[in-house]
Amino acid sequence: MNLLDVEGLHVRYAGQAEDAVEGVSFSLAAGETLALVGESGSGKSTTGFAVLGLLPAQAHVRASRLDFAGQALLGASEARLREVRGGGIGMVFQDALSALNPLLSIGEQVAEAVRLHLPVSRAEARQRALGLLRQVRIAEAERRYDDYPHRLSGGMRQRVVIAMALAGEPQMLIADEPTTALDVTIQAQVLRLLADLQAERGLALLLITHDLGVVAEMADRVLVMRHGRALEQREVQALFSAPQHPYTRQLLAACPPLGALP
Repeated sequence: MNLLDVEGLHVRYAGQAEDAVEGVSFSLAAGETLALVGESGSGKSTTGFAVLGLLPAQAHVRASRLDFAGQALLGASEARLREVRGGGIGMVFQDALSALNPLLSIGEQVAEAVRLHLPVSRAEARQRALGLLRQVRIAEAERRYDDYPHRLSGGMRQRVVIAMALAGEPQMLIADEPTTALDVTIQAQVLRLLADLQAERGLALLLITHDLGVVAEMADRVLVMRHGRALEQREVQALFSAPQHPYTRQLLAACPPLGALP
């Protein structure tokens, strides 16, 4: 049984003549990773935000089907969507510094996310937050708990955002360009962390990226997008070995051979 089913997703912004996302369909099962791939402006992030109802009010979303865990998200009440956001689907945003509140310590922010979704006391939320910080491999979690975001490196901030995404014990993560602006070594650490957490928790992962190296390492299936349309959707090995759409072939040709970079 699929955890997420999306059929015929359309997104159009008020005043625009064309859809930002046009007829995109995909599914995602527990423990599976689907990568949405394409250049900037292809509709990848818009698709991910549409699933969680995070698009601005001027965006009109329609779909033949938009179901999570067998329940319709399209047309769901705001209360129901709040339950799904974080409780069913965790969101890892690409700009960790903007995603974090500069006025609260990282520990407070993770604990707040815990209390939003789980019926625990403040003391229990703190202990859970410490546990999550340890799970995302922040060294000396107890000492770091009271640090503010500006005191952390970019890689550590991204780990905090991942911890917050896991706070409500979701079944699925949407990771929107999770390694943007990180150096190559830290990128690899963050990707390994996501893969390990996914394996430990049986999470479904919708990975939004333009990096085909990340796709090759992380994904089970790939959905290639351009101008808001789905051009090709295949198993990752099949796509890399024999791409069918001309645009997919162009994307692959534009990248250095995997493993060629130091």
